[in-house]
Amino acid sequence: MSTTRFLRLRIFTRITTLAMSSPSPSSSWSCNQCTFLNSPSQKLQCMICLAPVSIPSSSPPLSISSNDEPQWACKACTFLNTYKKSVCDVCGTRSSTSSLLGLDDLTDSGLESSKNPDSSVGSVFFPLRRCSKRKAMDDDVVEVAGGSVIRSESLGEMKKHKEIETKGVASDSGTSLSCLKILSYNVWFREDLELNLRMRAIGNLVQLHSPHFICFQEVTPEIYDIFRKSNWWKAYSCSVSIDVAHSRAYFCMLLSKVGVKSFSCKSFGNSMMGRELSMAEVEVPGRKPLVFATSHLESPCPSPPKWDQMFSKERVEQANEAIETLRANTNVIFGGDMNWDDKLDGKFPLPDKWVDVWEVLKPGDSGFTYDTKANPMLTGNRSLRKRLDRIFCRLDDYKLGGIEMVGKEAIPGLSYVKEKKVRGETKKLELPVLPSDHFGLLLTLSPK
Repeated sequence: MSTTRFLRLRIFTRITTLAMSSPSPSSSWSCNQCTFLNSPSQKLQCMICLAPVSIPSSSPPLSISSNDEPQWACKACTFLNTYKKSVCDVCGTRSSTSSLLGLDDLTDSGLESSKNPDSSVGSVFFPLRRCSKRKAMDDDVVEVAGGSVIRSESLGEMKKHKEIETKGVASDSGTSLSCLKILSYNVWFREDLELNLRMRAIGNLVQLHSPHFICFQEVTPEIYDIFRKSNWWKAYSCSVSIDVAHSRAYFCMLLSKVGVKSFSCKSFGNSMMGRELSMAEVEVPGRKPLVFATSHLESPCPSPPKWDQMFSKERVEQANEAIETLRANTNVIFGGDMNWDDKLDGKFPLPDKWVDVWEVLKPGDSGFTYDTKANPMLTGNRSLRKRLDRIFCRLDDYKLGGIEMVGKEAIPGLSYVKEKKVRGETKKLELPVLPSDHFGLLLTLSPK
């Protein structure tokens, strides 16, 4: 029997053992347990709490695999794999972000049928999948001497990874720096919307501004590989090794152009979305050392019938934990996608000597980094204009220079078609493509 025929037979045999029933593929469905609004492609269980889909008594019974684990369908051979596997058991194809999150199915049409009491919430923030909760332990903080040791998320143990970049090769690494640039950017994990060209555009911004430190959020294995093959990558040390990057659905990542003393990572024990605090201690040539850090705090996931799954309590706890972890440092920069809403979450919990850089340098400027009005790529989305991305500093030996948004221009000559339901009629919108659904923040510091 040929290899191809054997492979097809194995796939067919596996699939026919699964009696799959699901809600109507044309509409979203609300979880009976947590009320999360799941996309039509989420057929077996709720994406947040993993509760099995409830089927009416008139429908055939739903049969799930014997181990009751959530599964993803391989885009190459359709074999159902558990989420513990990052590659298909049958054909070896790596899972994509879209396998974990049906972003194409998260359209406005599924939400328009429900009454949303607040027009600022909607199908904007969705985690890729629920990560298992675990108690935060002291050994969650992993000191990475020279950047060469990282916690293995899948094995829960320390492992050495030879692949990790540990020494920056920037030409300015041996000279005293007159200023420092820090870029924070949520690169958007949506992989079905011109991923390569969007990541190339972000790479062009890196080359244009040449930041010394970069804080990336929503990096997927595919995005990691695109960046790693880029020319600008060689100038930086990276906090995430190849092995770790390929074992996770998405993650935060730090890059440094100057010498790194240590990388470390601390998981948030209350996170349902696998969120964490990533930190780097760096030696600035001719200047005082500093720490820079990033995080992607818990995302709001409002859905009917209550529209109250905003995870504000978790987000505030994570913010306090992050600041408490960082506050002992005399020179620290903390930037990232905070998902912060001052009306819902209150003021960000900053201690004395800490500042919100945008508020200090751009008083009176709204600073919306997620803006469905200013970002034409998001036309047709439920209205949302928030300053989700922020940079906070506590500086004894440096002073603030300037801050600006980057990634606000559309990629020349590139567009995509978006379908939107308006009063029951499907309309097609041709929209420009920007590097991300967020705008990035670029901070400049100088020594005192």
